Amino acid sequence: MKQMPKIEKVMTPMPHTIGKTIPIAKALDMMRTHHIRHLPVQEGGKLVGLLTDRDVKLASSFAGAASGELTVEDAMTPDPHCVTPQAPLDEVAEVMAEHKYGCVIVQQENGKVVGIFTATDALRFLGEKMKEYYKHAG
Repeated sequence: MKQMPKIEKVMTPMPHTIGKTIPIAKALDMMRTHHIRHLPVQEGGKLVGLLTDRDVKLASSFAGAASGELTVEDAMTPDPHCVTPQAPLDEVAEVMAEHKYGCVIVQQENGKVVGIFTATDALRFLGEKMKEYYKHAG
């Protein structure tokens, strides 16, 4: 029987990150440029939050948002769900589904962000496994 893959095998390594004092408009530009929907937020190399495209859209809808005064910190979710690179894929996927997380941040024991695992990563992995299964089953 095959062993369950660890999250490090299917995560997106070295994700783009952003500082908490960066203006929301710049975060949105970064997301568009890199075609991403999630940005781990760091301060001094330490993870302090997660900014999603949904957070940006919500924050941008508030009065005063057009003035450019809103920062990443104003819109981010503090203390995002994190896992280690050795976390089993099935457990991570179950937690994401149960809590409706769009992603989890992958951190080493020392707190360094080394990856991100998104629902898109999960679907890509599922698609690959389905192709393998049906190629051998057919």
